[in-house]
Amino acid sequence: MKGKRSDCEESALPPDPGTYALVLEAVAANDVQIGKLGVLHLRPGIYVYVGSALGPGGLAARVGRHARKEKMLRWHIDYLRAESRLVEVWYGIGKQRRECRWANAFGKLPGASVPLAGFGASDCGCPSHLCFFNLPPSLADFRKKLHDQRIDVIQSLSACPASFVRCRRKSSRSVFR
Repeated sequence: MKGKRSDCEESALPPDPGTYALVLEAVAANDVQIGKLGVLHLRPGIYVYVGSALGPGGLAARVGRHARKEKMLRWHIDYLRAESRLVEVWYGIGKQRRECRWANAFGKLPGASVPLAGFGASDCGCPSHLCFFNLPPSLADFRKKLHDQRIDVIQSLSACPASFVRCRRKSSRSVFR
């Protein structure tokens, strides 16, 4: 990516519409002002933010923007990204809005908590689109939770070689098993 600093390769994601989860790591405690929403009392651990990418450029464009450190602060996630490291991206392809169902599924995983009510959920009735975990969540547990809630992700992911694809930094080892 010319002229852009990114933790994640934009080209590793398709330009298709879809739903994504940014898996972020914070290493230090800090109070972060999240726009007009309020203060996020950041603590060391894993944060998972869920969003959708239904506009031009799809997942590649939206996640590519989130991966960049230097940008205008526009969305709640932009403020958190300034204080965290992008570890992985989990995504599904499809034009359906699934971010609320995904956020709900993450919230039901073992160890999940909501660190700031309303985060990323200004346009819906969800408690939050951000979850905190002391330990990294399991991709297998998340996939099972989606299946248990009868969220049709498999059909929408038929264009992918696997149900979920990970976008990882080239030079880092994953904290996920």
